[in-house]
Amino acid sequence: MRTAIIKRKTNETDIELTLDLDGGKPFIDSGIGFMNHMLTLFAAHGRFGLEVRCKGDTDVDDHHSAEDIGIALGQAFSEALGEKRGIKRYGSCILPMDEALILTAVDFSGRAHLTFDAAMPTEKVGSFDTELVKEFWLGFVRQAQCSLHIREIYGDNTHHIIEGIFKSAARSIRAAVETDAALGGEIPSTKGKL
Repeated sequence: MRTAIIKRKTNETDIELTLDLDGGKPFIDSGIGFMNHMLTLFAAHGRFGLEVRCKGDTDVDDHHSAEDIGIALGQAFSEALGEKRGIKRYGSCILPMDEALILTAVDFSGRAHLTFDAAMPTEKVGSFDTELVKEFWLGFVRQAQCSLHIREIYGDNTHHIIEGIFKSAARSIRAAVETDAALGGEIPSTKGKL
């Protein structure tokens, strides 16, 4: 079973997150409307079963909730993948979202790295601080122990750019975590460990 249940409680957030890499219906209640939208898209485009419940100090701002959900999601991927036996390991996607074009590529290498090359034309989408997109993905890669490259090739509308990032990343991650029958359960590395 490629699943994980993560409970993360700090003085700033209380998160329960369930992940099934092989599907299921999403239920997202992050406490942040825009994050609900992005995480729902992420689950749909990655074909992941994802449930997120977060109570955070959004009276301060959305920073702690966005970052900690990224951390919990990364922990869930790490736990659900285990030794990463039989996975394809790599995935990439170039995704158009109206006028925006986004490239993402991921390697579940066991090493955490984020390259984030996306300019946000506006500081906010609704009440959501757009700088939190990078914070979310930083939290994710640090816990998932993957290399993730996010590049905005072009775009004008901030909502479209961010939506393109979440959709493209979901499709890249989906490709990387799929099992490859040709591997026969082997770890996809000449090192013998990821």
